[in-house]
Amino acid sequence: MATNAAFAEVATLAGDPARAVMLHALMDGRALTASELARAAGVTPQTASGHLARLAEAGLIAVAVQGRHRYHRLATPAVARMMESIMQVASEAASSRKPIVVGPRDAALRAARTCYDHLAGRLGVDLADAMVAGGHIVLASDAGVMTDSGMALLGKLGIDIEALVPRPDKRGVRLLCRPCLDWSERRPHLAGALGAALCAHCFDRGWIRRSEGTRAVSVTPKGQQAFREIFGLSAARS
Repeated sequence: MATNAAFAEVATLAGDPARAVMLHALMDGRALTASELARAAGVTPQTASGHLARLAEAGLIAVAVQGRHRYHRLATPAVARMMESIMQVASEAASSRKPIVVGPRDAALRAARTCYDHLAGRLGVDLADAMVAGGHIVLASDAGVMTDSGMALLGKLGIDIEALVPRPDKRGVRLLCRPCLDWSERRPHLAGALGAALCAHCFDRGWIRRSEGTRAVSVTPKGQQAFREIFGLSAARS
């Protein structure tokens, strides 16, 4: 159980405007350099390095060194869930004060985006609904189970099922399937190893593509057809 001091430290780190922007920039699952995060936060590289050092020390981000470059990413899916929950609370608080004016970028984020390493927004929720309706998964409030039908579907897609299933002899293996409350739709999308595998598969097959400078993704014509034929989505959102 976290101590009050540890809780306060994490809250303070995530609450700083510059650090909050950096953490948000890492929500699409990609690793970024200090210079890229500095530009996103609107601070100098020196200031960004100080912020990143504190985030790494607290275990909120992980750093990988490749040659002369240092790449930063969210340390764990739990950090991404924390950020998604904060965005949900912030959105609800803003709603109670005044109407939200949604611009083009906000509309794109609500339609389809990445939440760490899985799909979110209307597309992510639609996909979760389709998997449930098709009998491929069963979702509870805090966990999910994949059925034989779901296993068969993954095999048909060419996703390595064995790599996703947790085993007692493997350490640090994430849950196979769990719901993640979508901050914009207020309904669950798919997280866990299954959500990550489906998201990666969609990128690899060219069904979705990233929108530059944002977590939003767009559905390609190829993706429109695939989502309709494989998952039964009548209209994949883009």
